Amino acid sequence: MIVKVKKLREKASLPLYKTEHAAGADLVACIENPVVIQPGEVVSVPTGIAIEIPAGYEGQVRPRSGLGKMGLSIPNAPGTIDADYRGEVMVLLVNLSREPHTIHPGDRIAQLVIAPVVQAQFTVVEELSLTRRGEGGFGSTGRNDAFQG
Repeated sequence: MIVKVKKLREKASLPLYKTEHAAGADLVACIENPVVIQPGEVVSVPTGIAIEIPAGYEGQVRPRSGLGKMGLSIPNAPGTIDADYRGEVMVLLVNLSREPHTIHPGDRIAQLVIAPVVQAQFTVVEELSLTRRGEGGFGSTGRNDAFQG
């Protein structure tokens, strides 16, 4: 599959798969100066690229495990890039730790997964089919009393 990438700034980096079977390609911070993220703060970090994802696919912006060890994550994970979006890819980062964390120019800040998408057709009905789970939610599958019948 070909995903077209437009560099919006000279120092921008293309998404890069670091290993042969990696699911996610690293996204890199395209910033002039370091950005300090204070505990509890959310910042939007530019990547300096825009991408053209083929119809029928989406881009999923996911946290990198290396940043997770430091308490950084993506608050809307996975962030979705729709196939018709042509603006700059931005990465929202949240600092969940108790210490400030600095993002430097060229740091790998997220990973991009290209995944197929199915658009459903929604229809209103009077009843839904019955299942063993029924209306149990939010942890109900782990309770012994959740499934009676």
